[in-house]
Amino acid sequence: MGASEIQDEGEVKRWFDEGRTYQWMCDEYLRKYNIQRSVSSWSMYRRRKGWTRRITRDDNLIPWLVKKEHRWDYLLAMLRVEGRRRAGREIRDVDLPRLAAFRRDLIERDLVVHYDPDTEEGFFSVPARPEDTDLIRKPGRKTTPRPAAD
Repeated sequence: MGASEIQDEGEVKRWFDEGRTYQWMCDEYLRKYNIQRSVSSWSMYRRRKGWTRRITRDDNLIPWLVKKEHRWDYLLAMLRVEGRRRAGREIRDVDLPRLAAFRRDLIERDLVVHYDPDTEEGFFSVPARPEDTDLIRKPGRKTTPRPAAD
């Protein structure tokens, strides 16, 4: 999206800061300015401007390329919330007790999260080994295509 297509950068920045979805921004730009934008164009615009990512990625907590069928697993969801907590980002009230219980369960039972993409379940809680120093069983190498930073 070129700068000339942006009618009011302050307005767009405000939308980002308010947490408006990219789809909402597409719809609003079409309604207000009769300019059709794609969802990905807003993401690219944010990146070019150097504005903070909306989502938090922690490739130390989620170092794996996660298969589509495993993307909504509870253990993965809790790792995402923990990533937000570590980054100092806002956490929904409903997630705070869930995250506390998740962390407490792993610590009290001396478990870590392990991912095996070749299984139906995908994510498992497994006994921690001495080299497991965080909430996950760290793989030999990161396979995520989504690193923590732009």
